[in-house]
Amino acid sequence: MNLRDYDISLEWACGPRLRVWFGRRFWLGLLSIVLVTVSTNVSAQAERRVALVMGLSAYRGLQELTNPRNDAADIAEALRQRGFEVLHGEDLGLSAMRDLFSRFTALARDADVSLFYYAGHGFQIDSQNYLVPVDAEVRDPTKLMQSIVSLQSVLAGQENARGIHLIFLDACRNNPLPQGTAGGGGALPNGLARVGNAANFLFSFATQPDNVAYDGAGRNSPFATALLSHIGTRGQDVASMMIKVRRDVIAATGGQQIPWENSSLTRQFAFRPGTPEAASPEVQLWQLGIVLRDPALLKLYVDRFPTGAHVSEARSYLDPTKLAALEGTSVRSADAVGDDALWDVVARMRMRALTEFYLQRFPAGKHGDAARKLLGTLPSADSADLPPEVLCERLATHPRDATANFDGVPLENLVRDVDRAIVACRHAMVIHPLKANYEALLARALWAANQRGEALQLYRSAAESGNLRAMVSLGLILETGDGVPRDVRGAYALYERAAAAGSPDGAINLAVALMQGGTLPVDVPRAIGLLTTASRQGSAIATFNLGVLAEQNVGGTQDQALGYFRKSVELGDVRGYRAAAVLLDEGRGIRKDPDGAAEALLRAVASDSGDALAELTKATKTWSPETIRALQQRLQREGYLSGAIDGRSGPKLNIPLQRWRQTGSYGHAPRQ
Repeated sequence: MNLRDYDISLEWACGPRLRVWFGRRFWLGLLSIVLVTVSTNVSAQAERRVALVMGLSAYRGLQELTNPRNDAADIAEALRQRGFEVLHGEDLGLSAMRDLFSRFTALARDADVSLFYYAGHGFQIDSQNYLVPVDAEVRDPTKLMQSIVSLQSVLAGQENARGIHLIFLDACRNNPLPQGTAGGGGALPNGLARVGNAANFLFSFATQPDNVAYDGAGRNSPFATALLSHIGTRGQDVASMMIKVRRDVIAATGGQQIPWENSSLTRQFAFRPGTPEAASPEVQLWQLGIVLRDPALLKLYVDRFPTGAHVSEARSYLDPTKLAALEGTSVRSADAVGDDALWDVVARMRMRALTEFYLQRFPAGKHGDAARKLLGTLPSADSADLPPEVLCERLATHPRDATANFDGVPLENLVRDVDRAIVACRHAMVIHPLKANYEALLARALWAANQRGEALQLYRSAAESGNLRAMVSLGLILETGDGVPRDVRGAYALYERAAAAGSPDGAINLAVALMQGGTLPVDVPRAIGLLTTASRQGSAIATFNLGVLAEQNVGGTQDQALGYFRKSVELGDVRGYRAAAVLLDEGRGIRKDPDGAAEALLRAVASDSGDALAELTKATKTWSPETIRALQQRLQREGYLSGAIDGRSGPKLNIPLQRWRQTGSYGHAPRQ
């Protein structure tokens, strides 16, 4: 029996409808290269950066927390790698906490960038936020207020400092205080309250105000994991970074935790200044395996990116004879892949096996100390050592819930390991507070095992508890009537609820329904509004679809379409690069730019499943001679092409483009 994976959003089905609107050459590719260049006003080398990082776990009168010490240690090291002078404290009592705050205030006064990261217990009383030392007198209302620290008192020391100030608070756990504490008659609210708008501050909370953040199942909390995954991306403005952090946390918690920030920054800031990486981590790892002719790296690529654009090629090269054949055609010596180039990939991907590979290749490398420290923070690759929650996530997460360090598992892969997934997810449901998230993962595993009755019950339970993936999955089941009476209105109600709670997939599915009409009346403005909201939440697919619509002057203009496509590429939609190339090639609503179109096409060649290469090696008139000529000139400059620059696509481009696809990120080819 063929199973339909109901974690797939209807956004896949909306592709053909939107494809018609795009015009004569809409094309689906796979692209994960960043187009948008983010500039910074001050480089990390020229500016003074200071940070205070606190992690409090070992509370004496409160529940001990699992992750804050680890979170603080890992964030502190990541900040040192980014040029920060770091004050770091763990399990601090009131006196030690106040002393660190005083030292930090003095440092921040003359800094260009000051950063405060806090992981531990925090709560609000009368709409004021308080941080809790490990020795706080939380059981004695008469002593409580003298034993905790007001967040405002910390911020006051920074308000008159000259730089920008970044505040990260992973402190919104359940309010641990008894009712009536500090004069309150009823139950105290959970989480932290909103913070004001002092100039040049960015406040980032692990979850939305008055809500609860969770400890993670592994070494780090979901919020810290997401920060660590994105803080090393070169040329990424902090505002763009936080969109990706929010997207990862939502995916990791099923929408039960949604990071929130409030910014009054007056300039851009990147933790790692510079031009954004030309290639995605996926492309970098693939090309690294080919250049080094290393089966272990190619196997690592297949495991890390099970639905990646280069998976079939990587698997074919895992045949030793095929890999050895590259010796005669290698465009670059393996020895030429330097310390910095390899470390750049390691730092971006934070994979244990890749970090070990770096240390083996460069045992005395310039980044050796950082690599060894990173290795100590990364989980074991042995699944036998993993907590059941982590194993459940690794085995049952859907690719639509991908994060920066985990791509999820296609349904066919889940089927192969479904028994282990079911056992791990059942255990995770019992022991972890994020029960609804593990209910949804268990439901997906049971669906893969054809145990639909229990799967449906769990989807309903998880949806009722607020899990966004369960809402969307259950909506799809009701909409198609697979195993249940068909209930289109019920499905749309679930999409509506999911969208309102922050699910981009719910918003996209509802937008499709409003575009189609039928059960719901056609409402294009509202559909555009839903897609816009999903785009702002970090949905690459919604952003791409807005570009498709804008190109046809629906909800936007043709010149805005290019911006949408570029943004969709930055967010990870694999189609945006070629869509941008079409506009640049033809000058649709914008100035024609053959060089820009050629660059976009080359990035698509390096990143997609082979469609761009196949198209460009056919003798067609799909692309203008000016764009093909610019592409040929770029390949010639890089040493991949010899011969005439004639502005014609066709088979003669096959070998140069194949070599570009395999090694483009790692330097020039020898002259032919």
